[in-house]
Amino acid sequence: MTRVLVAMSGGVDSSVAAALLVEAGHEVIGATMKLFCYGEGPVPDRPCCSLDSIMDARAVADRLGIPHYTLNFEDRFGRDVVRDFVDEYARGRTPIPCVRCNSFTKFSDLLAHADALGCAAIATGHYARAEGGRLRRGRDRAKDQSYFLWGIRRDVVRRMLTPVGPLTKSETREAARRHGLATAEKPESQEICFVPDGDYVKVLERHLPEGSAALAPGPIVTTDGATLGEHAGFARFTVGQRKGLPGGRRRALRVVAIHPETRAVVVGDEADLEAWSVELESVNWLADPLAPGDRCEVQVRHRAAPVAAELTAVTGDRARLRLLEPARAVAPGQSGVLYRGDDVLGGGVLA
Repeated sequence: MTRVLVAMSGGVDSSVAAALLVEAGHEVIGATMKLFCYGEGPVPDRPCCSLDSIMDARAVADRLGIPHYTLNFEDRFGRDVVRDFVDEYARGRTPIPCVRCNSFTKFSDLLAHADALGCAAIATGHYARAEGGRLRRGRDRAKDQSYFLWGIRRDVVRRMLTPVGPLTKSETREAARRHGLATAEKPESQEICFVPDGDYVKVLERHLPEGSAALAPGPIVTTDGATLGEHAGFARFTVGQRKGLPGGRRRALRVVAIHPETRAVVVGDEADLEAWSVELESVNWLADPLAPGDRCEVQVRHRAAPVAAELTAVTGDRARLRLLEPARAVAPGQSGVLYRGDDVLGGGVLA
């Protein structure tokens, strides 16, 4: 029997993770992380990361007969996730706060609490598979969340349990019903937890100084330098975006680059979105590091198909890859995750 600390968000996936571990005979402790102040603004009812979700997690813990704790990670989450989110948009990039949260708060900080409680392992409800010290894609490719986990440390992976990783979403729901969990029919969370209504610009307006260039007017220009109009702040755009651009052209325009130094949003055609190389920064290896000439697949967006690539250079925590087929809409600030089959080799932030 292993003592396990389970991160319980109040959603169905982490609830089932806890239930399956109890069923397997482990000594399970539940923990819900309070990540931000619920009183900062209007937060609609959502499946996780709310006061109601803490109560749902506690109800599940009571049903399973396990202790439950609420951990206050608000300061660390604000520093490592929210502050980075704001800073990245101010640089003309598009961050993924879930990657930052997983890389710092949800795993590293949770592991410290696990040690304090004498737990040999930590567990989450992620659709990924931690097996023999390796991180692998979840069985349900439509729900696979390994893309968001590349930044966790290798020593954390060795102590991870991912009970729902081998399941499909429908199997998870059925397990929740079988155990009589209050979260069995709870809808999924799709939004960023600290963005109250899906409007991330409101978060930027609250945190950026007045007159910030990221939210100031600037030119919309074509790839050949022609000015088409003016935007209300480059932080409102990301590479690949179509919404909010001038119309009336034979071909739909897409954002192909953002230049914060001139506040310019550069637009072009679909063909201008194709990339044949990517550069990664803050690279983290979850398997033995690749060397120049090694091949793998790289995934540049959560829903994008991975493309074949060859590592061409590694310098410190940066890596460059030549793509053997084009990737579309490579947005700085997003993640480039390296795979070989189902195995996650590592990843980095797209530079």
